[in-house]
Amino acid sequence: MNQFIQIRRDLHKIPETGFKEVKTQAYLLEVLKTFPQERLVIETWRTGLFVFVKGSSGKRTIGYRCDIDGLPIQEETGVDFASTHPGYMHACGHDFHMAIALGLVEKVVRQPVRDHILFLFQPAEERPGGAKEMIRTETFARWKPDIMLGLHIAPEYPVGTIATKRGLLFANTSELFIDLKGLGGHAAFPHKTNDMVIAAAALVSQLQTIVSRNINPLDAVVITFGKMSAGTVNNIIAETARLEGTIRTLSAESMQLVKSRVEAMITGFQTSYQCEVSLDYGSAYYQVNNDEILTNEFIEFVSGDAEVQFTRASKAMTGEDFGYMLKEVPGFMFWLGVGTEHGLHHAQMNPDEAAIEVAINLVDRYLRR
Repeated sequence: MNQFIQIRRDLHKIPETGFKEVKTQAYLLEVLKTFPQERLVIETWRTGLFVFVKGSSGKRTIGYRCDIDGLPIQEETGVDFASTHPGYMHACGHDFHMAIALGLVEKVVRQPVRDHILFLFQPAEERPGGAKEMIRTETFARWKPDIMLGLHIAPEYPVGTIATKRGLLFANTSELFIDLKGLGGHAAFPHKTNDMVIAAAALVSQLQTIVSRNINPLDAVVITFGKMSAGTVNNIIAETARLEGTIRTLSAESMQLVKSRVEAMITGFQTSYQCEVSLDYGSAYYQVNNDEILTNEFIEFVSGDAEVQFTRASKAMTGEDFGYMLKEVPGFMFWLGVGTEHGLHHAQMNPDEAAIEVAINLVDRYLRR
């Protein structure tokens, strides 16, 4: 078995959520210790790592980001290397991302490339977001890259397929948490209460009008509530309710517009429904905007590489905090085909491990071109 497939399986067993990746960080450090150390500099940051590899000439530095956290999902793959942490799973492919990054570290340590390479093993991509904090560190400033690269597995593409596009690839995203408080009471006396089930349902419907009536129809905006909770039992009118959702837009301007309308509607809603409403945006991610020139160079490289097949990606409402890194440093992200029927964040997602070697070799060739 390929060494990095085994590494992926080891990491798959120990998924940990944002800023709790203690076992993951320890495992990464153990693997890195097995590589030649003379050109390797490692610094920890919270539960993540900065790994700097000196190039042969070092006229510039290329940054390569890899995310390391898992998700709070109960695994249902049935594989013999399934998660040993009940209720948690690497359902977004970050175990693949780490194995690929480690494979690249070994390649450039053993056979130097011209440029310095800064690998960022970033925690908390899923939430609350580690990229924004990681690039504000003194370590990042000292080794600040001239170019940033990143990849993400894509279940919908077969192994051997690489996909990306110039310009906007992923959307701006923001979490959305709304708490409502009214007056509870007996189900038989609704006139003496202020029902937060009714209020929450009305607010969900009202907020959807932002998309239909405040956004240019040629723009793309999504407001989705994935969770609504209220009350305790069937015969007590709910005193509180909570909505948990997400906002996704294809421009930073639209995100600000949506948030201003949400806030305005909530102000009026408190009066009309005689309740208290509190709002929390939680984690927010900046759009992934691929640099036109650098992405075009990468597309030309991949299109001429006999080992892989290039396809042009479409922009998506997916959220990725790699966008903060691209806001600071020009670069791009691309999709890596892993050919599996179940999509990202699915409890049965089981990517084809052949993609690990494909990615390691492709990016290594790109760095040496």
